[in-house]
Amino acid sequence: MALIDDTRALLADLIAFPTVSADSNLDLISYAADRLAGCGARISIMRDETGRKANLFATIGPDRDGGIVLSGHTDVVPVDESEWRSDPFVMREADGLLYGRGACDMKGFIAAALAMAPRYAGLDLTRPVHFAFTFDEEVGCLGARQLVEELERMEMRPSVAIIGEPTEMRIIEGHKGCYEYTTEFTGLEGHGSLPDAGVNAIEYAVRYVTRLMELGAELKTMAPAHSPFDPPWTTLQVGRIEGGSARNVIAGHCAVEWEMRPVRKSDADHVKRRIGAYCEEVLIPAMRAVSPAAGIRTQIIGEVEGLEPASESEARAIVAELTGANTADVVSFGTEAGLFQSLGISTVVCGPGSIAQAHKPDEFISIKQLQACIDMLTGLEGKLTGQARR
Repeated sequence: MALIDDTRALLADLIAFPTVSADSNLDLISYAADRLAGCGARISIMRDETGRKANLFATIGPDRDGGIVLSGHTDVVPVDESEWRSDPFVMREADGLLYGRGACDMKGFIAAALAMAPRYAGLDLTRPVHFAFTFDEEVGCLGARQLVEELERMEMRPSVAIIGEPTEMRIIEGHKGCYEYTTEFTGLEGHGSLPDAGVNAIEYAVRYVTRLMELGAELKTMAPAHSPFDPPWTTLQVGRIEGGSARNVIAGHCAVEWEMRPVRKSDADHVKRRIGAYCEEVLIPAMRAVSPAAGIRTQIIGEVEGLEPASESEARAIVAELTGANTADVVSFGTEAGLFQSLGISTVVCGPGSIAQAHKPDEFISIKQLQACIDMLTGLEGKLTGQARR
């Protein structure tokens, strides 16, 4: 069977697993593990604390440092079937396009990697190839965070990672991080006619948000020289505020959902340090002067490191050679790439499909894009065997 035909069949199977982030991905992980084990891969399945989610890390080739990771997330965003022209979990082909939830984001890349596994297994590899399939990327890169912690404990360390997010096979060498939080304010309810007798959680939330906006203005003055991002500075924004029960009741609770997109980790550390000090030194003492039970608690929804462009990048050089690209770009969306980079692994993002199709009804990937990905992964054989590309 031609590689493109095998990839299409594999993609149909992968789409059929409804791996929405809220649900289990174990059936897909088991399917991929069986496929890779059949090629002689060494398999490691790492479950989360609930036992309902798992990462898969598999290796073909020698047991040594310096391997190349092919990485993709297995979860997909939810669907509203009424907005789809066909069943989102049954692959449909029309006019050279393959439709289905996760087709481009990012089961197309996973299917191509699995299709290549038997070929890699048949080669005399001098450098290992690793397959890393993760859970819960769409809700905070939770699986990749667990995976890199496991990799850090391993004696064997890969040197290159290719994250196959949909980039239309362009090389992406940088993106901002994505740090998401919910900050909850617990006050003291009371009658609206006696505001000094209570602790109005909404009022303290407003003061908190005002301080966040001041920090956001500071960040605009801290943009690194020659930053390639648009905008070039770390951004901060509030997405949702919820609190109170009625206009004549002192609000006893309020929640603020906010995020920042750091250009560099030090910016995020600056914001967390400054807003934390404001809470501990100003807001909380004022709240507890009225009610000792009052307080502020911030829940970390996700802290996903950005991918910082590197002046020297083995991953960029390899993928440029394989794709023929002579430029590398940055993007606004986030990926798991920064987590791999945090281990000292040279990392780029490059995969089939367009991000413009992700998270939408009738998501699709073109067969042409899948073929371009297969061509890149076929060219990778020379890097794994130490032979010049033919």
